[in-house]
Amino acid sequence: MKITNYLSLAFLFIIIGLTVVNAQERDDRATILNFKGIQYKSKDSLFYANFRFRMQNRLGFKNELNGLDDGKFDARIRRLRMRMDGYIYTPKISYSVQLAFTRSDQDFDDTGIPNIVRDAVVFYNFTDDFYISFGQNKLPGNRQRVNSSGQLQFADRSLVNENFTLDRDFGISFNLSKKIGDMPFNAKAAISTGEGRAAASTDPGLAYTGRVEVLPLGKFTNDNDYQEGDLEREETPKISIGAGYSYNDKTKREAGQLGRFVKNPFTFKTAFADAMFKYAGFAYQAEYMRRDVDNPFNVTDEDDPQETFAYKGWGVNQQVSYLLNHGYEVAGRYTYVMPHKDIQVFEQQTEVMEIGLTKYMKAHRLKFQLNGTYTFKDGYFNNNNDKSSWGAMFQVELGI
Repeated sequence: MKITNYLSLAFLFIIIGLTVVNAQERDDRATILNFKGIQYKSKDSLFYANFRFRMQNRLGFKNELNGLDDGKFDARIRRLRMRMDGYIYTPKISYSVQLAFTRSDQDFDDTGIPNIVRDAVVFYNFTDDFYISFGQNKLPGNRQRVNSSGQLQFADRSLVNENFTLDRDFGISFNLSKKIGDMPFNAKAAISTGEGRAAASTDPGLAYTGRVEVLPLGKFTNDNDYQEGDLEREETPKISIGAGYSYNDKTKREAGQLGRFVKNPFTFKTAFADAMFKYAGFAYQAEYMRRDVDNPFNVTDEDDPQETFAYKGWGVNQQVSYLLNHGYEVAGRYTYVMPHKDIQVFEQQTEVMEIGLTKYMKAHRLKFQLNGTYTFKDGYFNNNNDKSSWGAMFQVELGI
């Protein structure tokens, strides 16, 4: 897509925002709320829209301890997104649209296509605790993927998420929130194409995904279970336990909804389980993921095909944090990924240790993050044979 098309989309959002601001002068029902987006509701209450944006600017460095290179810098806009949510005619019919404007946020390197549209989904709310969705949106996958990238306590999600996540897809989902006695639970199921955002068409194979969450100690404060860290300082202990499974039949991409297109379809079976605990500023979460595929080897579907493979194996991620006074948070993370024996010629056991310091100015809407990372492979803490590397990252996130 040409740069003029990007500018046209950005200009459209600016015009919409200015229209909303001008509408406020004509109708006191239109409001601008700091860090909650630009909101507008029509006089007859048949139309509501909320416009938001956020960006992540970062500067990072990574160095391999074997001394074979001089390190690599990562200085860029990691994410720049604009989002519009609301309803039309009735609150029962709602929608969400989200656009991405940076290359790393568009799946461009894998597909050669600037996938600007991240979300374009319509919801029908039958009741307060049951709704369905139709369109392109996140699948009900692992905990870190379900959480927004704007609600993370580290600059990036873990290596477990990177290797095994499901990501976005086009399809229909069913979402239920109920109670068993006094214990809330959430159940979600989706049927989707299995090819992710980049697909222009799909084959007969579909993806079937389900997730269940139980909250044995009651609901978290203000959806605190869908953001990392205990920014709400839960007054009583809260726990969320989740598990799910995805069967992606005949996908034509290396990682299901992500990665390069391949010549011969894969069938992925992905299982995941996670747990979260929060109390008085302390937070702990753990996540397990496993992916199985009968034959992980393939070739890319390109003019010049290359040998490739799907990541088959399992991994565990754990992270712990404590919210100090004045909005400072200290966090630690340990990630372990084990490739299946079928691909161990190309992939090694990998472990990552990370520490993080975050200053929250306005919760996750305005924050400054500083992370340090040490990666080692095959269980060796040394600088031989490309087994170890270290890195650091500073990131600023701002949004409304």
